[in-house]
Amino acid sequence: MSDVTFHNAIKKDQLDEDEAIQVIIEGKEVAIINLGGEFYAMDDICSHAYASMADGYLEGECLECPLHGAQFNVKTGKAETPPATVDLATYEVKIEGDDILVGLPNG
Repeated sequence: MSDVTFHNAIKKDQLDEDEAIQVIIEGKEVAIINLGGEFYAMDDICSHAYASMADGYLEGECLECPLHGAQFNVKTGKAETPPATVDLATYEVKIEGDDILVGLPNG
């Protein structure tokens, strides 16, 4: 049995290229990012202060928090710039037809 369960999140056409959207999956706030046609998923709430990362700005491979400007790598979740020092969790993404599925850890 897998330690990850995939959840249907959104349709591909709901997210323009180089944009992010917040979804709630099993009560968890997740940001889905379309980076040049590739889809990534990470925690949506900034690790520095409560703000939705999906409301931020994409700068290269980083999503910038709209509140204080901390940047996180969308592929790794790594906190790249202050004031954030704690990385964000990232999640596996699968595409099935037009659906974007996000894998969340079980338990």
